Amino acid sequence: MNVTTHPPPRPVEVALLASVFVVAACGLVYELAAGALASYVLGDSVLQFSTVIGTYLFAMGIGSWLSRFFERQLPAHFLRIELLVALVGGLLPATLFLANAYLPGSFRFLLYGLVLLVGTLVGLEIPLVMRILRRNVALKDLVSQVLTFDYLGALAVSVAFPLWLVPQLGLVRTGLLFGLMNAAVALWAWWLFRHELPQRAAHALAAVVTLAALALAWSGAERLTTLAEDRFYQDRVVLAESSDWQRIVLTHGRAGHRLYLNGNLQFAERDEYRYHEALVHPVMAAFAQGRVAPRRVAVLGGGDGMAVREILRYPGVESVTLVELDPHMTRLFSQNPALRQLNGDALHSPRLSIVNTDAFKWLEQDGDPFDIIVVDFPDPTNFAIGKLYTNAFFASLQRRLSASGYAVMQTTSPLVARKSFWTVVQTMESVGLRTWPYHAHVPSFGEWGFVIAGRRPYTVPTQLPPGLRFLTPATLPLLFDFPADMARVPAEVNRLSNQVLVHTYEQEWGRVLP
Repeated sequence: MNVTTHPPPRPVEVALLASVFVVAACGLVYELAAGALASYVLGDSVLQFSTVIGTYLFAMGIGSWLSRFFERQLPAHFLRIELLVALVGGLLPATLFLANAYLPGSFRFLLYGLVLLVGTLVGLEIPLVMRILRRNVALKDLVSQVLTFDYLGALAVSVAFPLWLVPQLGLVRTGLLFGLMNAAVALWAWWLFRHELPQRAAHALAAVVTLAALALAWSGAERLTTLAEDRFYQDRVVLAESSDWQRIVLTHGRAGHRLYLNGNLQFAERDEYRYHEALVHPVMAAFAQGRVAPRRVAVLGGGDGMAVREILRYPGVESVTLVELDPHMTRLFSQNPALRQLNGDALHSPRLSIVNTDAFKWLEQDGDPFDIIVVDFPDPTNFAIGKLYTNAFFASLQRRLSASGYAVMQTTSPLVARKSFWTVVQTMESVGLRTWPYHAHVPSFGEWGFVIAGRRPYTVPTQLPPGLRFLTPATLPLLFDFPADMARVPAEVNRLSNQVLVHTYEQEWGRVLP
């Protein structure tokens, strides 16, 4: 019996296959970083990731086609391309951060320009590696080995990027880390092929300069991010952290503290009381003036603790359950002294229990009903948040309400995003809830909308807790009056299958955003 044996792989082959793994990992990191930044700045994560990935793959096709024109000195070409990828890809997140802060009008152009450039360069890499390996590896083994290492590199990064890289390093340093890895591959290629390279000293110098530039950028990454964010947010950034789900930035200026999530303002210290009083008290006070006070209350979102602070004004409340996806938020607002002062130390109340989980999944679980559910999510800027405004979500919300209970939800601006506001109302009503829309003026946001929903009739309360700074029994009924420019308009139901609200929101707010 004849047994075919294959000679063990040579060190050069092993090194090049390892390089394929690194190259694939680096290319995917640059693609994911561009998509993440696009979703932060431009919104609608599905659209941004789809267009970035499509552009990147198209550019890789261009690079693969261009590789046919590289006929001689393949190791030298591979080395140069690695250094270019290292510089352009490694500095991509930092460049886009600075562009958004200092040249916001150029962000989209730079985004797709850089994605095209990096994708083209990455598209050149693999064909060149395959042609170098073809000297000693049979075509059948060559294709299988290269593609195996390529896919393994992509798998490793796709898992590490959201779970470890971005939360621990941030987008800027993640890009720089993989730029350094690309540059290290180039330096390794210089060593492997040093006898084939013309102008070896020049190539070595280029590799060392690239590594030094990326290392320098790494050392100044925190300063660079701070410069960009200070410029973007105008006020001084006093805290900037990335969690598994979002970029959390806290600024401080003449108006006090401001909280931003993924670049979107969540509250301003000088007028947040207007927003949170309007969100909580119309529904809490209405229930409290009935036969019994609300005993069990849930807050979905609102990890800053401001809504909880207002709920705890009612002594009859026995328990408050705060359901916040991001444990980073609840930890921050329960530990930072300035933020604890803002929420009145509400997150340390013995009446409060905190659940860090997805509110959509939490509502679907079986559990005792709540008298009041306060929904304080960010605006539906993408499909991940948009699902929390769908009829499927509101059907689950209805199941967790007691027979006499009410829910209340913030629902964007009925003036700027009029159709978006009434889409939320229409979607609530589609699952059988009765609704009572209202609005309040919050200077940092403008005219802002809310909706109360329940199964029993709602009556505007005539009494409110003492100590409120904004609401009074005399002015509260005025919130339920809508002038002509905010009056109801026809709207579709927002479903998981269509997410019309996200598209409508983007169109309406896009008219007023720079």
